[in-house]
Amino acid sequence: MATNKRIVLIGAGNVATHLGRGLQKAGWEVVQVYSRTEASASELASRLGVPFVTSLDEVCTDADIYLVMVKDAVLQELIPDVVKGREEALFVHTAGSMPMDVWQDCAWRYGVLYPMQTFSKSREVDFASVSFFVEANGEPELEVLKELAASLSDKVYEATSAQRTYLHMAAVFACNFANHMYALSAHLLEKNGLPFGAMLPLIDETARKVHGLHPRNAQTGPAVRKDGNVMNKHLEMLAEEPELREIYKMISNSISHSERNEV
Repeated sequence: MATNKRIVLIGAGNVATHLGRGLQKAGWEVVQVYSRTEASASELASRLGVPFVTSLDEVCTDADIYLVMVKDAVLQELIPDVVKGREEALFVHTAGSMPMDVWQDCAWRYGVLYPMQTFSKSREVDFASVSFFVEANGEPELEVLKELAASLSDKVYEATSAQRTYLHMAAVFACNFANHMYALSAHLLEKNGLPFGAMLPLIDETARKVHGLHPRNAQTGPAVRKDGNVMNKHLEMLAEEPELREIYKMISNSISHSERNEV
């Protein structure tokens, strides 16, 4: 059950939108939204029924937790101004690729709450199925983050900053690169008058299989079969798409290499 701790959301993008709504539904008191972009701040604040500000000087100073959800490139430059005048609070970021210690020169109490999920404002997220990875600079702070995460999901794990960078990198392969392959598939199909929707049952079944099989054991296709005739035909068909041709060769070689060496 959520405590009565007051939370300020720093950021109003995809992650902030979903976490803010999820935390509020779980019973946490979200009291304010900050974003330097008024439209984003206003939209999220309206959804949550709380005030918004567009200047860090206007962020309230009496919250218990400041949950910072901004782009990695912006995080470090924001930290001094976010912490100033609020030093006794708990400061938390949600970035997979940023270490916890980005806080250490400014804050006394800090940590990381990393949800392993892809977020888009237009799609609902079932937090019960999302894995959360937490880290903090002290045991009391860690317990708060565990409580916060557990109010959203049963899948709560501790992970160091070093471990989290590997989680983030693995997610890029599993999510971002996979989606780019969908985009390339859509390009090839649409270029030849075919609908991408025809791929959806195949995509869904591929995703379902890895719930019960190791991905290496779920691999199918010409590369794992070492079917050179099919692969050479595909490469010929991609003669006018040199970038796609190189991607096809590189991925096929990686699959063949993995099969030989069980990477």
